[in-house]
Amino acid sequence: MKFNRSTLNSKITASVIGVLSIILYIIWGYDLARFEHSKLLLIYSLLFGGYYFVLKCGNAEEYWLSTFAVLFRLTFLFTLPTLSQDFYRFIWDGRLILEGLNPYLYTPNELITSSPKLFSEMNILHSGMRGLNAKHFSNYPPIHQIPFIIAALISKHSIFGSVVVIRVILISADLGILVYGKKLLKKLQLPTRSVYWFILNPLVIIELTGNLHFEGLMLCFFIMALYFIHSKKWYIASITMALSIAVKLVPILSLPLILNKLGWKKIVRFYSTTGGVFLILFLPFFSFKFLENYSATIGLWFSNFEFNASIYYFLKWVLVEVKGLNIINNMGAVVATFVTIQTIFQLLHKKKETKALLLMIFWVLCGYYFISTTIHPWYITSLLMLSVFTKYKFITLWSYTIIFSYFAYGELEIKESGFWLSLEYIPVIVMLVWELYSRKKLKHH
Repeated sequence: MKFNRSTLNSKITASVIGVLSIILYIIWGYDLARFEHSKLLLIYSLLFGGYYFVLKCGNAEEYWLSTFAVLFRLTFLFTLPTLSQDFYRFIWDGRLILEGLNPYLYTPNELITSSPKLFSEMNILHSGMRGLNAKHFSNYPPIHQIPFIIAALISKHSIFGSVVVIRVILISADLGILVYGKKLLKKLQLPTRSVYWFILNPLVIIELTGNLHFEGLMLCFFIMALYFIHSKKWYIASITMALSIAVKLVPILSLPLILNKLGWKKIVRFYSTTGGVFLILFLPFFSFKFLENYSATIGLWFSNFEFNASIYYFLKWVLVEVKGLNIINNMGAVVATFVTIQTIFQLLHKKKETKALLLMIFWVLCGYYFISTTIHPWYITSLLMLSVFTKYKFITLWSYTIIFSYFAYGELEIKESGFWLSLEYIPVIVMLVWELYSRKKLKHH
């Protein structure tokens, strides 16, 4: 490759940004508390600015970008998550399964009372996961549980060791997204460089690697399924789709949208295989009590929990102000109805191309998350991955503004503010409207 002065300067600038980002990620992972809002915003803004500059203005080769993507993740390898306590429950479930007990049948509160010395560091894990998690049954599907079990097998008596094991698994999942994301982009004749808008995004690195959330493992199997669907390998696609759903249930929303792509004959086999594999994965945990507990636990997300919502909070405010109604108990039906209508609308276009399928899934998931009662920052990484295959960038903006959701966390309490919610959502909505208008205008011309 021929180098000139501007190319060299660009590479030096990108390298400096990469090194500074590593330092910032180290500070984030080893010296940041969730309630230190100013420090959190400053570091995240610097990381996001560097990320945006390198991908928008730089011309670094993809191998360089891949190298830093790995290095950024490795900075978190030997630290405990700073913004989330979920990992305590992950380790708890893994050790519980290792003791031969079903995590879908016993709450941590029950076991800490009845069997306080069941496994190592039980009291620390119970205290760390906090009250909300401790009083509910596990809601993590079976493939989600496998890394917990592996961590328990390798590091049975160390919370720190278990965290390292889980983190290595999640970093491997991100690399799987990188590989299959590039493969699919290449198949669709789209620039493979686009995948780095996901892989290098600070939200993805912090939430999936740093805070040990499993959207990365889900997306790894999901992007593989989409790749095999495009490659017309329906059987492998259905298995990987089942694995994705067995990590997080969200990909279920994409299943009806595959109809146009496969047609009626193939879709029956696809659904049968996906459903069959999914059910088989649940067999080791199955009982009627499991069905009761698991469905009730999942239902809580729509009928009890609310955090960082957008449309839901607006509807709630209007109904409370006008009629004194609280709609949280009915939101499960509202979300299901909205997603169903949106899915039917997308299917009516009858487009069979993979690009169209990706865009349909993107819009349905956007609708789902905009109307949901609970939106934690790591949830939108799914949208960020799908946006790589589209021309829409409002999700990239949201991946920055969603950091304001952490301003609800104080040192002792959680209290949301309309100001920070507005600062998060108004720029995203404005950009969404502008992008839709621009696309429509361009299409008209």
